[in-house]
Amino acid sequence: MTLRWEAFLDRVRERGEYETRTEAERAARVVLALLGAHLVGRERAELAARLPETMALILLNPLQAAEPLSPDRFVRATAAWIEGATEQTALWDVGAVLSVAADAAGDELTRRVLLQLPTGYDALFGHLKNT
Repeated sequence: MTLRWEAFLDRVRERGEYETRTEAERAARVVLALLGAHLVGRERAELAARLPETMALILLNPLQAAEPLSPDRFVRATAAWIEGATEQTALWDVGAVLSVAADAAGDELTRRVLLQLPTGYDALFGHLKNT
C-alpha cells in the first residue's frame, strides 16, 4: 500500500523528532535521492510504488553514484547535502527516513533492497539482515 504524502512525512517527523514537516521533508529528499543512486531494477521500482509520488520520483531520478557507498560514507554524504548537518545528525536523519521506507516496503522487499547494498545498511533501515 502506498503511503500518503502527509502520513509519510508525519512518520519521518516523529521518528526523527523534527520540529517541523519541512525538516522531515528535507531529510527525506536527500536520503531517498542517495538511496536511489544505489538501487536498480525491480526493487527500486517496487519501493518507489510504495512511497508518496514526490518521494517516488526522487528515488527513481537519483543522484548519480560513481560507486556503492558504505553505510558510513552514505551517512557522510547525507551530512554533506544537508546544510548544517553533522555526521551524528545525518545518521539520525538516515535512520528516520530509511526506517519509514522499510515499513512502507515490508520485510520481503526490504530484504531484497538490502541485498543490493553493501553490508551494514540493515542497521540504517532498522532491520536485521537475513541473507
